[in-house]
Amino acid sequence: MSVASKLAKGIPQSLLEELRSSGGTLEHEILHKLSHLPAMAEVQPRKRVLEMPEYHPPLAGRNALRLDFNENTIAPSPRVLAKMREITAETLTIYPERQAVEEIVAQAHGLTAEQVLLTNGVDEAIHLMACAFLDEGDEALICTPTFFMYDVSVAMMTSGLVKVQCDDSFEFPFERFLDAITPRTKLIIVASPNNPTGSTISREHLLAIAEAAPQAVLMVDEAYYHFHGDSVMSDVGSIANIIVARTFSKAYGLANLRAGMLCGPKRLIDFVRKVSSPYNVNGVALAVLPEAVADQEYLNSYTTLIHQGRERVQETCKQWGIRTWPSAANFVLMDIGAKHKLLVDAMRRRGVLLRDRSADPGCDGYVRITIGSEQQVTAGLDALRASLDEIQWTPAESVLAQGRTAKGERDYE
Repeated sequence: MSVASKLAKGIPQSLLEELRSSGGTLEHEILHKLSHLPAMAEVQPRKRVLEMPEYHPPLAGRNALRLDFNENTIAPSPRVLAKMREITAETLTIYPERQAVEEIVAQAHGLTAEQVLLTNGVDEAIHLMACAFLDEGDEALICTPTFFMYDVSVAMMTSGLVKVQCDDSFEFPFERFLDAITPRTKLIIVASPNNPTGSTISREHLLAIAEAAPQAVLMVDEAYYHFHGDSVMSDVGSIANIIVARTFSKAYGLANLRAGMLCGPKRLIDFVRKVSSPYNVNGVALAVLPEAVADQEYLNSYTTLIHQGRERVQETCKQWGIRTWPSAANFVLMDIGAKHKLLVDAMRRRGVLLRDRSADPGCDGYVRITIGSEQQVTAGLDALRASLDEIQWTPAESVLAQGRTAKGERDYE
């Protein structure tokens, strides 16, 4: 095939005839015409993908005391580590099967296997909930500030994300939240305890929300349940529109293995199972999950440690004039004010990582600290005292003392 023939492939016949009648070589004319044609259109994703926000966690350079991501900062159960040592090379060649492990996990929570779906962390659980229950034009309802992945997953499916903003007390705005429910509301997500505030919502209020929106699914994100103790898990068998999300990343210490679960009525879980991958949870996580959920002694010991550390951090902050909020999770939110970034930088130089939450709605000037072991709490507080002195911070610089209102619009970082 000649060069001209190759160049001419795919060019409309009318354009070829025009080129032949213009004189000169066909190759030259084709190249000349092509160079002046408008640029070819680029491939574009769905409109919702173009418009959805992105989550950029600051994961780089975390070789320090990790008091920034609310992870277990010690280790998982020794039974988990022992089980991992039994994993063989051949085990890694097999596709992971979650059903048998779902039966074990379900039994540990007083449920049937049909009421449980294991997921690739709660991140995937949120994603699957949005895929299963939202169409364009539907509304999803959340209370801000809260976990940013709700924004991401909902925005992928619909533009109808409705946000009810807490006031600066961070108490759940129950009445205003009920008022925001409409016939278009199809998915409601409430985190209790909530991240980044540590606040909770009562079981009574959660059940009232579910009753007020029978056309919607209420997903209660209980990622931090073990540091609080209250739950609606016992209601998933009797309430038709409640699904509970749990993670094995926090109290269980398995963040690296990415394991979570959704628990709810079989009818709803079947819908979510339908949109999930059959091999979404890796085999290493499936191998150790039975050991993790069985070691109640480890779990009790670790959560007791966190309760003690949380009280110590809150009491110390009070003594130093740092405003905090009641927390039922494994972290404490602190009001630093305008010097929030200076504090985070000063702490990093001392080998301790904090999380600046100023980009969250209503959190401008607020910094979050994760609770670790007794020794880690001591190291964190020592670094905090030195860093506050370095940046010459005083309680008068807090958001409350300045009489400022925290920002209500999110600056995505």
